[in-house]
Amino acid sequence: MKKTFIVLTALIIFITGCGPTIYKTADFSDKTSSHKIVAILPTDVNIQLRPNEMKKTTPEQISQSEESTGRDIQDKMYSWFLKRSDKFKYTVTFQDISKTNALLSQASISYNSLSTKTKEELCQLLGVDAVISSRAAMKKPMSEGAALAVGLLIGSWGSTNDVQTSINIHEGKKGELIWKYDYYATGSVGSSTDRLVNALMRNASRKFPYNAKSK
Repeated sequence: MKKTFIVLTALIIFITGCGPTIYKTADFSDKTSSHKIVAILPTDVNIQLRPNEMKKTTPEQISQSEESTGRDIQDKMYSWFLKRSDKFKYTVTFQDISKTNALLSQASISYNSLSTKTKEELCQLLGVDAVISSRAAMKKPMSEGAALAVGLLIGSWGSTNDVQTSINIHEGKKGELIWKYDYYATGSVGSSTDRLVNALMRNASRKFPYNAKSK
């Protein structure tokens, strides 16, 4: 039986981290006053392994891990918004990710080709007013001695040294970046992508622009 290398990343930010950097366009309210629906794209994940672990994996395995992680983060982020919609009173609704991914697939846009499309094109394709994209870049995400050669079960983790995360919102008319949240942390990994999303969104939620309570 062929064994598959799947990496699902989670971040515990309380170890060590730099404060978040937030960008918000000055005319955000004007640009988003008519926004009703927003799509969440799969997360762009980049995994950099230790040199000795690179020898135990193939580029195809790493690519598969990045896509699996990116799609799982997308799912957890969507669930995060749904579970907290009553608390934060979002001014928009979020497109079901099953519809988002189906429309992307029908347009022959794969996970790896998302970056070849402008945000304006993606908004038009998905029929939304804005898109949320995110990125998670991890350096040395597995501890020494991690059993990469035999594959990992979902949620099985070692330690990580550096994690750079970001959330971006682009509006659909011109594809302009209207909000950006960056966070860098050095710490350890949790047991699932639930922790990654909870850690990131817990820090970003109070400044999230579609959050009625942030105004």
